[in-house]
Amino acid sequence: MTYPIIAEEYRGGKLENTHQGLVCVLNDRKEVVFEKGNSDHHVFYRSAMKPLQAIPIFTTNVIEKYYLNNKEAALFTASQRGEQYHQDALESLIKKLKISEELLVCNQSYPLNEQPKQKYIWEHKPQRKLLHNCAGKHLGFLAYARERGFGLDRYEEMEHPLQQEILHHVADLSETSISQINTAIDGCGVPVHGVPLKNMAISFLKFMAPELIEDMQTANAVKKIGKVMNEHPEIVASHNFICTVLLDDHNIIAKGGAQGVYCLALKKERISIALKVLSGSELIWPVLVAEILKKLNYSNKATIDRLLQLRSKNIENDNGKIIGETKILL
Repeated sequence: MTYPIIAEEYRGGKLENTHQGLVCVLNDRKEVVFEKGNSDHHVFYRSAMKPLQAIPIFTTNVIEKYYLNNKEAALFTASQRGEQYHQDALESLIKKLKISEELLVCNQSYPLNEQPKQKYIWEHKPQRKLLHNCAGKHLGFLAYARERGFGLDRYEEMEHPLQQEILHHVADLSETSISQINTAIDGCGVPVHGVPLKNMAISFLKFMAPELIEDMQTANAVKKIGKVMNEHPEIVASHNFICTVLLDDHNIIAKGGAQGVYCLALKKERISIALKVLSGSELIWPVLVAEILKKLNYSNKATIDRLLQLRSKNIENDNGKIIGETKILL
């Protein structure tokens, strides 16, 4: 199968890199209004699945029961980067939930962002499971399993009731039969699912328009998830990241995943977008999403400008001199 090139990078006027990829844009009738490549291609959600994985915990009263604030609740959807504000929120969350850090199956980690990582190592602090990029998601898993009376051990296994519930949420929201869903293991040790790119876009369409979800409990959970993500975008990734720029625009629900997967939905326009950079690169996300929003005549130009401030089309050297450019081919 041949995949289209969606971006080219030039250095000194000469082609240096190409990125193949797939893009699917849907309206609220689930019709494809723009497509680059084959939207039926199966793609693993990776961390773009976190809003769906958070649905179970948001169907409970755990947030009220343990007096969690929305910043702490946003960690259930987050790919946090270890900034001090992440560390503080994680410490508060695990303390309120009274969950042992050792129960997390994700690996021990240092902060991901360079500045807090350097500070952490300088202070001779040990790696911790709580600092893993997905720790907030795992705390949500454990809190939900405990609330429902499920076993806390082996919560990462596909046979666990929690993982079965998540699978059914993915199937329902993406409108993909379970038999057609691909399942593998994500980097943090729990199941991750793959669906056709169009169906991935359909699932994010539901976060833009929860009224499209038949089950009221799920619809209400999805509303709450979107609210906490928009209220605390810096928690979902960190400052100077694409998720923060997009979620800071309260018209947008967005979440990225590893290996080039990105999903977002526009509320007012009632449009959802799913894309996959097949090289796995995340570097072109801001430029690529900015170009898609321009193509859709998105009215909030400030959001597009902020994306291009993260990474402009210009390629600069270490001294800030422009030495090349990125071309998006849509």
